[in-house]
Amino acid sequence: MGDDVRSIDWRGSARRADILVRTWRPERDRRLVCVLDTGRTSAVRLGDEPRLDTAIDAALLLTALAARAGDRVDLLAADTEIRARVTGSGRPALLARLVEAVAPLEPTLAETDFELIAGEVLRRERQRSLVVLFTALEAGAIGEGLLPVLPRLATRHRVVLAAGSDPVLSRLATATPTGPDDPYAAASAWRALAERDRVRAALSRYGVTVVDVPAHRLAPAVADTYLRLKSLGQL
Repeated sequence: MGDDVRSIDWRGSARRADILVRTWRPERDRRLVCVLDTGRTSAVRLGDEPRLDTAIDAALLLTALAARAGDRVDLLAADTEIRARVTGSGRPALLARLVEAVAPLEPTLAETDFELIAGEVLRRERQRSLVVLFTALEAGAIGEGLLPVLPRLATRHRVVLAAGSDPVLSRLATATPTGPDDPYAAASAWRALAERDRVRAALSRYGVTVVDVPAHRLAPAVADTYLRLKSLGQL
């Protein structure tokens, strides 16, 4: 037969004297909120483009995927103030509205006000939602800004933090020294990577799913995380 025995409805099969197999159908009309951090850390270049551009690409792919799956998508971009806000649904025009809203966005040099972001999400999203926060895994910004407000946000919503990492750090940490300054660069890279690990562990304690991948893989990794949570019924 080829079916996984875990998907067999044994009680129903006994009543019908035949093998009944449960099939999975993803739930529709879930709520998804994409939050773009446009503060200081969004200006850092990851490869050939700023972190903000990488986040926008990932958010647009996620929006297209979620809308096609029948889910409602909202978008919020903010730093010390709200820079863009789109309230949408699964209709085809949503993606065009999002593209129009994010096109003018530029990184600012201010520290992001995560209290503002959390308050805005909690005020507008009454129904439990998947909140995908596109930001940086920077110890200072996360520890001082996000962690204090995270309990309120994570209690109400399912939170995913999506961060594109700089591949230069990994290369510096593993490169064979060829010059007198190389050991210092390697030590600095190792320290930065260790800080990311500590931030990731702190977020995990609040039930936050962390997507931490090289920048060029961020969009598909976020999409895969959404599909996995949806298939597990965790949206």
